[in-house]
Amino acid sequence: MQAMQFEQSVLTILKRDKRFDAQAYLFLKEALDFTLKRVAEGNNGQARHVTGSELLEGFRDLALDQFGPMASTLMREWGVRKCLDVGDMVFHLIEEQVFGRQDSDRREDFSEAFDFEESLIRPFLPRRKIALLETRGRELPVTPAPGGRVSSPQTLG
Repeated sequence: MQAMQFEQSVLTILKRDKRFDAQAYLFLKEALDFTLKRVAEGNNGQARHVTGSELLEGFRDLALDQFGPMASTLMREWGVRKCLDVGDMVFHLIEEQVFGRQDSDRREDFSEAFDFEESLIRPFLPRRKIALLETRGRELPVTPAPGGRVSSPQTLG
């Protein structure tokens, strides 16, 4: 798809649903390309349709790779706070005929496959802090999101 067509589709989506920043959709497209490449490499170079959980893992891994410790903050800024948010964006792009869909694909495929925010924070916590929090059954501290909103705490373990 041409970049202009993709951008126009995103603008159309944003007119009806403003939950996610345009940059989140652009990153999702990159994450799909990243995931398709990863799947093909593990499938003797053969491309195939990716599942919701594969796309979620690719989205998370690319975010960690590209943004490091800022991934969680950036995703919150873009409005992406949980796995289902990624699924909602995917289905917005499907509705715009930007992404393809198989009959078996459902929004529920993205339903909290893992703790999204924790998966972006945990890799950067010191091991001692992770171990301490796990032994005490404590939660990650609540961090203010951009705009003064407070994100909900996530349980480690």
